[in-house]
Amino acid sequence: MQVGFIGLGNMGSGMAANVLRNGHHVVVYNRSPGKADALIGQGAQAAGCIADACRGDAVITMLANDAAVDSVVFASGGVLDSLAPGGLHISCSTISVELSERMARAHAQAGQRFVAAPVFGRPDAAAAGKLFVVAAGAASALDSALPLFEAIGQRTFVVSETPQVANLVKLSGNFLIACVIESLGEAMALVGKAGVDRHQYLDLLTSTMFSAPIYRIYGGLIADGAFEPAGFAAPLGLKDIKLALAAAEELRVPLPLASLLRDRLLRLLAQGDEELDWSAISQLAAEDAGTAAG
Repeated sequence: MQVGFIGLGNMGSGMAANVLRNGHHVVVYNRSPGKADALIGQGAQAAGCIADACRGDAVITMLANDAAVDSVVFASGGVLDSLAPGGLHISCSTISVELSERMARAHAQAGQRFVAAPVFGRPDAAAAGKLFVVAAGAASALDSALPLFEAIGQRTFVVSETPQVANLVKLSGNFLIACVIESLGEAMALVGKAGVDRHQYLDLLTSTMFSAPIYRIYGGLIADGAFEPAGFAAPLGLKDIKLALAAAEELRVPLPLASLLRDRLLRLLAQGDEELDWSAISQLAAEDAGTAAG
């Protein structure tokens, strides 16, 4: 397939590289052109503008937030203007339910196809082609997108024919990850103040009741205090929790823990830790306990 890829950040660069390695012709675009250099060296073609990335069979967007996606899709000369009738836009960004619904409606009106396909996994999983894809859209569009999902991920979960449902599922998952981070931080603060070694405690947890990868990955970051460089920066975490709360308000579903997590992330940013991984909220529990390092 001839594929455009827009957004070459921590996640997008690895995803685009795997699409390329799987034999697809890839045209890459990024607002900061230098981020495309490594992919161009591997055989990708540089796009001079957004429209140049939209001339093939499909275009994938992987951008940081609603504002970035909106500017790329709806601006003059953006994806909506440039994609041919019948063309396919695959949005892998973690965005609001409202924006996903608006894109689906706009693409349908333009005679284009739209699939929401946010992903679970950190940058190392993106680089290894081991992401989990949560996809929603019309069956024919999903069939066209499948070879690209196979290139970037280890498994695809189709959750609906309605694109924005995939975004809601993704937000719910990130909410759960943040709950794990907060609870691990609190538990480690508790046993740590009693003198229990955090690594030994994590080994006990992940060898018995909590063997899921999410506990191993984030438990390791918390035990090591390894919050830089950020795999998922704290401002992005705050953005996702706020989006989950907005979706919950629209559906009239109370999420008390999400409100707590919003405040924890706000506190982290208020004290100047915007560059840290969102798992650094775990250290707030240690600060509250009077056991934080430094």
